[in-house]
Amino acid sequence: MTETPTFQIVAMDGGAATGKSSTSKGVSERLGLMHVDTGAHYRGVTYALLKAGADPDKPEAIPEQLQRLSLDTELEGRSARLSINGTVPADTDIRSPEVNAAVAKFAAVSAVRQFLFDYQRNQVEVAREQQFSGLIMEGRDIGSVIFPDADHRFFLHADEATRAARRAKEGQTDSIAARDKIDSSRKTAPLHCPDGATQINTGPHTLEEVIELVVQYITA
Repeated sequence: MTETPTFQIVAMDGGAATGKSSTSKGVSERLGLMHVDTGAHYRGVTYALLKAGADPDKPEAIPEQLQRLSLDTELEGRSARLSINGTVPADTDIRSPEVNAAVAKFAAVSAVRQFLFDYQRNQVEVAREQQFSGLIMEGRDIGSVIFPDADHRFFLHADEATRAARRAKEGQTDSIAARDKIDSSRKTAPLHCPDGATQINTGPHTLEEVIELVVQYITA
């Protein structure tokens, strides 16, 4: 395993199905970093809010419903999982068609983003306490909002056809184009490539090639 010399924060941004999760997990293994998937955070909160009867089209009621949710972190290997009210939601629950259809709408609600902001920033302390050599956090606003001063910031992209094929292979049914439109046009923390971030087109590359590219940038 390649060792990083000091604790480092790595921000990994990009749209749906650009390879953020697979790349981030691979890099975390190579460099001894704690992996955090903020997309799963929004999916988990969406799942909890839907169970509570929340409606993303009625954002005025959401802050009160968020107050009933208590967040914590549980480690599964190198991955930090979001625990809500003492339970880590199952992947099958947070990736259901109902959550797929609602997550982008809930993620566009400023109260939801603010609710998760401090929790996500605090993952640095979790990684330090667990003696990881750093943190790699993936999402859509990591390098622009959560960690704009990260040691390394990456933005992954690929053409829509490639990403749609990846989603289909995973058995996911959400629309790439629809998700991109909502993520890029929301008023709070819209998806965009942060100034100065390293852009990588994952379409022409295998997963291992992308992981190697990222590792080379970090360890150069």
